[in-house]
Amino acid sequence: MKNTLLLLLVSAAAFFACKNDSTGVKALSGGPNSDLIRNPATADLPTDTNQLARIAFEEKEVDFGEATEGDIVNHSFKFTNTGKVPLTIMNARSTCGCTVPEWPEEPIPPGGAGEINAKFNTDKKKDKQHKVITITANTYPNESQVSLRGIVNPKKK
Repeated sequence: MKNTLLLLLVSAAAFFACKNDSTGVKALSGGPNSDLIRNPATADLPTDTNQLARIAFEEKEVDFGEATEGDIVNHSFKFTNTGKVPLTIMNARSTCGCTVPEWPEEPIPPGGAGEINAKFNTDKKKDKQHKVITITANTYPNESQVSLRGIVNPKKK
């Protein structure tokens, strides 16, 4: 009797576990939204990415050299909109609170230029530093990165 009950439970579990419905793994790997996960450009955007804004930086990585702990390192990352529609920057964020980016709030027209100002506070930072700023905009891909790199020397006592 126990063997029959165990066999019945195992059979029922196997039957329901193998059922292929919309909540299973198959829906994630081939469902109607799977293209959006693999390629976010298909979500309400034109498939022709040439009709989007493009952000072209003069320099993506800046070596500020050496600074002393407690200094504020400032740099302006200059860019041009090389796309065919106005460039709108929605956000710029850094990898830590010690680096604060400021970006233009108004759209940059095609062919127009702008800059993202970055301030890196070296207080309590030492040795090699690499601070990445991620920019979110109406571009393809929608995130771009610029970075500050350098060495922070400890304060002399």
